Amino acid sequence: MNTVDLIRTAAANTVRSKLRTTLTVLALFVGAFTLTLTTALGAGVSDYVTKQVASLGAGDVFLISKSSTTAGTSSGPQKYDPATSSASSGTANPLTGSAGTLSATDIDTLKVIPGLKSVDPIAPVSIDWISAPSSEKYQLSIAPTSSIAKSDLKAGEQLSPSSSERQLVLPDDYVTALRLGSASSAVGTEVTVGLTDVLGTRHEVSATVVGISNASLFSSGAGANAALVNELSKQQNAGSQAPARYPNAVAHFDKNASAATIDALKKKVAAQGMTAQTIADQLGVVQTIITGITGVLNAFAIVALLAAAFGIVNTLLMSVQERTREIGLMKAMGMSSGRVFALFSLEAAFIGFLGSAIGAGVAILVGLPINAALGSGALAGLAGLNLLLFQPGSIIGVILLIIVVAFLAGTLPARRAARKTPIDALRYE
Repeated sequence: MNTVDLIRTAAANTVRSKLRTTLTVLALFVGAFTLTLTTALGAGVSDYVTKQVASLGAGDVFLISKSSTTAGTSSGPQKYDPATSSASSGTANPLTGSAGTLSATDIDTLKVIPGLKSVDPIAPVSIDWISAPSSEKYQLSIAPTSSIAKSDLKAGEQLSPSSSERQLVLPDDYVTALRLGSASSAVGTEVTVGLTDVLGTRHEVSATVVGISNASLFSSGAGANAALVNELSKQQNAGSQAPARYPNAVAHFDKNASAATIDALKKKVAAQGMTAQTIADQLGVVQTIITGITGVLNAFAIVALLAAAFGIVNTLLMSVQERTREIGLMKAMGMSSGRVFALFSLEAAFIGFLGSAIGAGVAILVGLPINAALGSGALAGLAGLNLLLFQPGSIIGVILLIIVVAFLAGTLPARRAARKTPIDALRYE
């Protein structure tokens, strides 16, 4: 019996007991279906994260914040130290009480670190409302990293950091609320931003909408250029005698810097009591969470596959038992033990192929309509997101994995069949 005949015979043998084979295939189907969907989910979200990181740009920028002086401690209140107190080092904001603010001294320290350039503090701004000429007032927040990151624009252009014009990039959902018409017609509109200073006096600042951004999983609020942020900060701190405090600072480094160089710069910043992160570092936390969730879902699929593997063992053991005399006849006619082993192993692999191919196919047929429904419904605001991304390589990988699992599960029955002697097998009743 040549290899082609062996494969043809193995395929024919799997359908001898249709009910038993069908039940085993269904067990593999569940694992393949689940694993295909979870793999597509992980691929879809990972692809979206990658696109978002690429669209944000600013790959040569650190976002620097103050390290907490009590991080990792659990021994209760810390003793007062003038060198690290909020008044001297900026470890707490005197206006909001938030920890980790930077002082002017910290900014000067960063400027002398070799490898860092263009170190600029991010002034804290808190906006009360925004309105257009014909709209009511709506709450608004400014994204802290908007001055260094690019927006995923639906219309208009990116903020100009060097422009003296006070510029604003609004989220897409503000277009309707502010009665600005369409996204393209909103570009160029002058809006009014209201805020309250530390003494309780209210101020209004005008700004020009230069862009409309799509919704994103990784950013919230509007974007403002340096000219607008500086004006808002000036109005917000009018009358305050407190020293300047900054929640973050922006520091640029060489665009061609290697990973080792970037890590070395992070350590230099850390040695000064501060933490430096790239935008990719911050989004990496989100990626880690997504990977963990996908891993848990994949674990359930693996459990289903293991249960199916025992089903294959049971199916083939019963098949060996029922076909004992047939095995003896094949051996008596000259079929080697290796060929017998291969025959039953191929039967297991064929069952694995049926279960995995059907499971993956049904997962795609179910997943594509779900993806389309979510894309035009609940996730319509997240442009570029394909929640379930079915990649040919991943689907083939799932099918091959299940075939290998099935093949390994079939080795025990196949070995048992191969070890039978012709005389004993032919005498079996």
